[in-house]
Amino acid sequence: MPPALLIFREKLRYDDGGVLEMTLWQVPDPVRASGHLFKYSLFYGEAGRRLVGYDNEPGKDDHRHCGDPEEGYTFTSPHQLVADFLADVG
Repeated sequence: MPPALLIFREKLRYDDGGVLEMTLWQVPDPVRASGHLFKYSLFYGEAGRRLVGYDNEPGKDDHRHCGDPEEGYTFTSPHQLVADFLADVG
C-alpha cells in the first residue's frame, strides 16, 4: 500500500492572536465514512478556542464546525474545501 502523500500544510499566525492551520493529505484508501481519497484538517481559532474547523476524522464523515455546532459537509474537491473554509473564516 502506498503511503499517504502530503498535499499541503500551512500555518499562519495573525497579529490579533488568531491562528489558521490547514493540512491536506491524499490517502491510499478513503478515511472511514468518507468516499474520497483525502484526509484533511482545517482550523481557525484563537487562544485554544476553535472558531471554524473542517475535518474528516474516521467514523464521523466530512463535517465542519462553526463555533460549537458540528454539521455535515459535502466534500467535492480540495480547491472547494479550502474556498468554503476561508469563506467561513471571513
